[in-house]
Amino acid sequence: MPQSAPVTADFAGRSLRLATLVRLRWLAVAGQTAAVVFVGVVLAFPLPVLACLTLVGLSAVTNLVLRLGFPATLRLGQWPAFGLLAYDAIQLGGLLYLTGGLENPFAILLLVPVVVSAATLAPRPTGLLGLVVVAIATGLAIVHTPLPWAPAADLELPPIYIAGVWVALVSACVFTGIFTFRVAEEARLLARALNATEMTLEREHHLSALDGLAAAAAHELGTPLATIALVAKELAREMPSDGPHAGDVALLTSQSERCRDILARLTSLPVQGDQHFARLPLSHLVEEVVEPYRAFATPIRVEPPKGVGPEPVGRRNPAIVQGLANLVENAVDFADRQVTVSTEWDDRSVAMAIADDGPGFAAGIIDRIGEPYVTTRGAGGQDRGHEAGGLGLGFFIAKTLLERSGATVELANRKPPGQGAVVRVTWPRAFMDTGLPVAAAGKENQAERTTWRRDVESL
Repeated sequence: MPQSAPVTADFAGRSLRLATLVRLRWLAVAGQTAAVVFVGVVLAFPLPVLACLTLVGLSAVTNLVLRLGFPATLRLGQWPAFGLLAYDAIQLGGLLYLTGGLENPFAILLLVPVVVSAATLAPRPTGLLGLVVVAIATGLAIVHTPLPWAPAADLELPPIYIAGVWVALVSACVFTGIFTFRVAEEARLLARALNATEMTLEREHHLSALDGLAAAAAHELGTPLATIALVAKELAREMPSDGPHAGDVALLTSQSERCRDILARLTSLPVQGDQHFARLPLSHLVEEVVEPYRAFATPIRVEPPKGVGPEPVGRRNPAIVQGLANLVENAVDFADRQVTVSTEWDDRSVAMAIADDGPGFAAGIIDRIGEPYVTTRGAGGQDRGHEAGGLGLGFFIAKTLLERSGATVELANRKPPGQGAVVRVTWPRAFMDTGLPVAAAGKENQAERTTWRRDVESL
């Protein structure tokens, strides 16, 4: 029974629509019926018409069952599609058995199921289907009924000719199968590359649009923010230092200063976005990112760095600071008790991990996080106020800014009994350390990233 194909990265390129297979079979039914009727009725050659039409009718009934029992848009998995194509090969083999075996020129149609499989399915079911076709061809070369021919004529093909047809059929099966698979695979690779390029261009378009909005917002918010800061200072001057609202006024003043710093960073991003760090040690970068969020209720713990060799010292990049700050703010918003920031480095890479103990990333969208308008957390964040209803732009901006600097952003949830999300940002050492040659920037520490995914729960 046909089953839908699993959702994988190659789903669109390595699956076969049931409607396509049904249409091809209807074409085969029409052609087989016309050939049987023409040979048996018009030419009046000796032919088991009833047996042949029974096999053709069996294919028609199969098509009706598939058409009525399953939706036309169903995409078949690898092995259900293999089963249906194998049935087509066996049905055609039965017709050829009744009409002369490999002496029948229509034996070449045995290649059709293999070509369809090579164009749409994986190598394993295609190879197995090729073996089925070779077995059918071998059986037809040995056992078959006489080829329908004019009763008055005597046509008998020599065994060496049948052997030659068998060799040609097997060779064509192997060659056309491999050729079709390679051509289809190259087309799939090109389609995936074009899709990835379009996604990258779309992300850049979104970020460019947001850059313009940020600049406009920074310009428009400058005046009201200056008014708020002025009023807050006047209130602080007139209010007693031990008054009941002194703390609130001080908080209002500090947050207005923070807003001013954020707007200043936003206006500097378009100018300095392509530069790498600016003589800033990694530990200072962490403190610069974390410091604005220490006033929040959720504590932030910065773990001692783990590094091999001297600490990386890079160039200051406001885009990187802003991207990391967005990640820290996101962790603070969703943490239950604490946010942990850790750093490590070796001679090949520099990594920073930001972990919280909140609800974690929703399993259904963890692979899509980083796209605009995709929120990052699951239902556990619904009781956290307006932050749980965000548009997902903060993480999109952070991920895009960091990837522009050469970083790789990885997401994971802590394994039970741990709870929470972990975001790991990894740079090649040459992107962070001004003393290393840039040629080393292309090397990534894959083993370290694999170990991190395995040990996430220990963070």
